[in-house]
Amino acid sequence: MTPVLVGETHLPLPLLRRGKVRDVYIVDDDRVLLVTSDRVSAFDVVMRELVPHKGAVLTQLTTWWLRQFEGEIVHHLLSSDVDEIVAAIPALAVHRDELAGRTMLCRRTTVFPVECVMRGYLAGSAWKEYRANGTLAGEALPAGLRESDRFDPPIFSPATKAESGHDENITITQMRGVLGEAAATTLERFARLVYTKGRELAASRGIIIADTKFEFGATAEGTVLLIDEVLTPDSSRFWPADQYAPGGPQPSFDKQPLRDWLDGERRAGRWDGNAPPPTLPPEVIAATSQRYLDAFTRLTGAPLDVRV
Repeated sequence: MTPVLVGETHLPLPLLRRGKVRDVYIVDDDRVLLVTSDRVSAFDVVMRELVPHKGAVLTQLTTWWLRQFEGEIVHHLLSSDVDEIVAAIPALAVHRDELAGRTMLCRRTTVFPVECVMRGYLAGSAWKEYRANGTLAGEALPAGLRESDRFDPPIFSPATKAESGHDENITITQMRGVLGEAAATTLERFARLVYTKGRELAASRGIIIADTKFEFGATAEGTVLLIDEVLTPDSSRFWPADQYAPGGPQPSFDKQPLRDWLDGERRAGRWDGNAPPPTLPPEVIAATSQRYLDAFTRLTGAPLDVRV
C-alpha cells in the first residue's frame, strides 16, 4: 500500500501552531488536535522532503508508550483512534484518510517552555560539548569519559524550546529560574520516572535508549501532564544493545542516517548547518523511513498498521 504523505495540513479548525513536525489545532477550550506530519528535522532544521510512514510511527509509538505508563503518570492523550476523533469532530470526516494513524485528540495545556532531556549515555550535543570543554551546559563532567559511555545515574539536562533555530542546553539552576522551584522539581521527577521505566522496557526488547526529551504542560487546574511525543525515533536515540561498544558512535534505530549524511555535507562545506537544508538523496529518505519502521516493530512487537 502506497503511504499517504502529509506535509502540511489545513483543517477546518483554528490553527494553534505549526511546529517542526506537528500541526496543532484548537478543538475547544479543553482540547487540541495534534497532527503529526511526515516532515523531518535534524539539527533543528526542517528538511524539504517528507519521510514515508514517519508521522504514523511517531503517533502510534507515542500511543503505545502512554499505555505502558497508565496509572503511573498522567498524560494528555484522549484518543488516537481516527474514527473516535471524527465522531467527536464531524467536520474532520472529509480528512479521515489524511489523519488516519497520525492524529491525537488531547487535553489542552499550557506548555512549559523547557524540554526535559534525559541522558543515559554520552552522545550527540552532549558529547560534542564534553569533547571540547569537559562540560555539559557549562557544568563540569568527570574527566576521561568516552563517546557513548553510560551515565549512572542518568543525567537530567534541560534545554530551551525553539520552534525554529537551535535549542540550547541549560543548567537545572537556569531551569528553576524560568519555571520556579516547584515546577522544575516536578518536571525532573516525572522525566526521570518515564525515562527509567522506558529504558527498562526497551532493554527487554534489545534496545538502548541513549537519550530522550520530554515535554510537559499544565492544565487550567494546575495538573502537570506529559504531552507531545514520547520515546520516539524523533525524540530519542535508539541503539541496538547487542552492538553497543563505547568509545565511538553507535549504530541506531532512529534518524541517525539523516544526521550522518548531513554531518558529511557540513564537513564537505556544502551546508552550514542552518536553513535552508540541502536536498536529501532518495536513499537517505528510504533508510530513514526504514529505521522508523524497524524501531516501531522492535519495540512494540508488531509492524506498523498503516491502515488506521
